[in-house]
Amino acid sequence: MKKIVLVLVAVFSMGMANAQIQDLGIRGAFGSGAGAELSTMWGLGGNRLELDLGWTTAPNNNWSYINLTGVYQWTWALGSDFGWYAGIGANLGLYSGVNDSNYKNGLGLGFVAQIGLEFNPSAIPFQFTLDARPQWDVIGHSGFGYGLALGIRYRF
Repeated sequence: MKKIVLVLVAVFSMGMANAQIQDLGIRGAFGSGAGAELSTMWGLGGNRLELDLGWTTAPNNNWSYINLTGVYQWTWALGSDFGWYAGIGANLGLYSGVNDSNYKNGLGLGFVAQIGLEFNPSAIPFQFTLDARPQWDVIGHSGFGYGLALGIRYRF
């Protein structure tokens, strides 16, 4: 597990060497869980990296998750102020909850995909997004989850 985390950190560090922050804001999600994330986007040439630090809870399933998600996104324009994006990434976090009547804590690792629409009005320095992000957890609170999210970020 330590080797996986070290490889992810090394790849992330190399990618961020030439990155420039573009947006900073929040992202509110609902789906198999509900939560909020501090969200930032970093420019990587014509594409970008979205980094989110969040907290998700699923009261009906009795678990919660504090996580860091990174998604590499490809972007396309849909006119002067609109665009869409798609990407893949990973999620790393700490979870706690009840599973089969047993309380469990642990480290979670998963893979994510993301597709969304964005509105970047030229009159104000904000970005508005609507996206879907399915996630497949392979370590920890394993299983498949999904989420829809609304985001608002300040554009630098």
